[in-house]
Order: sequence, then C-alpha cells, then structure tokens
Amino acid sequence: MRTAEINRKTNETEIQVKLDLDGPGKTCIDTGVGFLNHMLTLFAVHGMLGLEVKCKGDTDVDDHHSVEDIGIALGQAFSEALGEKHGIKRYGSTILPMDEALILTAIDFSGRAHLTFDVSLPAQKVGTFDTELVKEFWLGFVRNAQCSLHIREISGDNTHHIVEGIFKSAARSIRAAVAVDPALKGNVPSTKGVL
Repeated sequence: MRTAEINRKTNETEIQVKLDLDGPGKTCIDTGVGFLNHMLTLFAVHGMLGLEVKCKGDTDVDDHHSVEDIGIALGQAFSEALGEKHGIKRYGSTILPMDEALILTAIDFSGRAHLTFDVSLPAQKVGTFDTELVKEFWLGFVRNAQCSLHIREISGDNTHHIVEGIFKSAARSIRAAVAVDPALKGNVPSTKGVL
C-alpha cells in the first residue's frame, strides 16, 4: 500500500494529510485558503491521487504559514508513501498548456532536495492569495519529499493560468515519476541501489 497519513501541528497550523499514490480515490481539500483548495483539488485530479488535506491555520495573520506548512506536510506524505522507492520510474516531465500559459515541469525523486522556480507572475495576488506563496509551497514540498523539481514558465500573461498550469503540470510529472515500472522488477532505479 503506497499510502501515508501525516499530522503536523505547530503554534501556527494544524494539518492532516492523507495520500494514496494509487488513486484516484477520495479528494477532500479544506485548507482555509480558497485558491490553494482549487490548486490542490486539480493537483489530485491530474496526479490521479487519493488526497485529503485539512488545515486550521493563522489565516487572520496571512496565508503564508498555512501554504508553506501544507507544502511541507504533502512532501512528507510523498516521502512516506514512496518508502525506499522500489520499482518506481523516478523521473517525470510534462509540458502543459493552460490557455496562453505554457509550463514545463520535471521531477526526480532522487533523495536530494532542489527547486528551480523560473516563473514570472505578473500579479502579486490572485483574488486574496499572495502569489509569492506558490514558490514557498513548492520549496516546502521538495525539501520534505527529497526530490529535485524544475518549474519553468515558457509563456504566460495571466497569473491564474500560470499558477494553475504549474500545479497541473507538476501533478502529471509526479504521476509519471511515482508510477511503478514492471521492468524494474521492484529494484531501486539507481546505480547506487538506494535513493
């Protein structure tokens, strides 16, 4: 069973994440941040994941702690669900159009944390959501999933489209990378023998 359940509690947030890599399954997202709810819902759909996320955060301050900590908890869930990464494809990449926006993502569940975020977001906000938090979310994710993730905006004018393209593209890249490759016969996809 490639599943995980993460409970993270700090003075700023209380988060529960349930992840099933072999979904699709139940999707229930309630982060307290409307735009992030939308992004995580489409992330689950395009990643073909069973995903439940619940967060009570100090959104009376702003959304920063909730968004970053959800990225952390989701990364921890992927790390736990993948375990020693036996038989996974390891790599995934997607170029995804979202209207005028074109987004490239590439991921390697290498055991090493790295984020390249080559994105220009024209607007500082989408609704009430601070768009600088998109990078913070993915930083939290890669540091805890222990993966290398490249996110590049090839084109785009509309900030909502760009961010949505990022989450959809990343979901599809992740879906490809965590898929089981029968040709590996359960082996770890590395000459080191571990990831």
